Amino acid sequence: MNDIKIIFMGTPDFSVPVLEMLIDNYNVIGVVTQPDKPVGREGKLKMSPVKEVALKNNIKVFQPIKIRKEYEDILNTNPDIIITCAYGQIIPKEILDYPRLGCINVHASLLPKYRGGAPIHHAIINGDDKTGITIMHMDVGMDSGDIISQSSLDIKDDDTAESLFNRLSKLGSDFLKEVLPSIINGTATRTKQDEKEVTYAYNISPEDEIIDFNKTRKEVYNQIRGLNSFPVAYTYLDNKRLKVWFAKIGEDINSKVDNGVITNIYKDGIGVKVCDGEIILTSIQPEGKKRMDASSYLNGISDKKGLIGKKLG
Repeated sequence: MNDIKIIFMGTPDFSVPVLEMLIDNYNVIGVVTQPDKPVGREGKLKMSPVKEVALKNNIKVFQPIKIRKEYEDILNTNPDIIITCAYGQIIPKEILDYPRLGCINVHASLLPKYRGGAPIHHAIINGDDKTGITIMHMDVGMDSGDIISQSSLDIKDDDTAESLFNRLSKLGSDFLKEVLPSIINGTATRTKQDEKEVTYAYNISPEDEIIDFNKTRKEVYNQIRGLNSFPVAYTYLDNKRLKVWFAKIGEDINSKVDNGVITNIYKDGIGVKVCDGEIILTSIQPEGKKRMDASSYLNGISDKKGLIGKKLG
């Protein structure tokens, strides 16, 4: 199987373990990734993590701005199979129809649940207790192709988007290594998705990042950890943005104050009223400062009790 010619398409860190597994076991003849992006005040171009791995292994890199218009050079490599994992653009039919073994996608959810670009965030935000990896045939729709195989894992109560991202990334690599031989030799099964069960996980919007203290303790807790470590949930304190990296569920306090009002100051956190009690903010980042434990933030405030009664948002 080492003579099988593979094109890999991916962009973020999540894709790297899959690419590295393919490089170690197969003949990766090219990598397609998003164009370099300017970062920082100076706008210095930064390459994607996938491009870094490709260049390190002397693999040809393609970076089309719009792949639906710039795909001829990719097809000219004559790949036997194309494997994608978090690439970031819709693949045109001209590419999907080309490889003799098809185009295969490694998706971070148990399809048909959470089609789209942010399945990991939404699984935590929605309070799911299980997620997984789906290996699937690609078609012209968004994550709508036939399922080849799935592998699930439990979502822990203290998982963040980052920790779940890391576990699913490794699972995706290991699971593809297990399943890919059957795809190549033609013995893999394929199952159509149940369209009645479809849900979507669209990319996180700016509005999704704002903490809604009108929700329950569990819902706010899930929102905060579901956005950690990117893009990070936030609120406002004294008209300045306050990022909230982590929190813990507080007590069912008996208080008539408005939701979002600071109700208690603890050694390790700031208690805030929500619709069914209190959420305690334990790791925060005031505007213009670095992330810190709430205890460190409180140590820098002389009148800690003066925070009580202030409203966030």
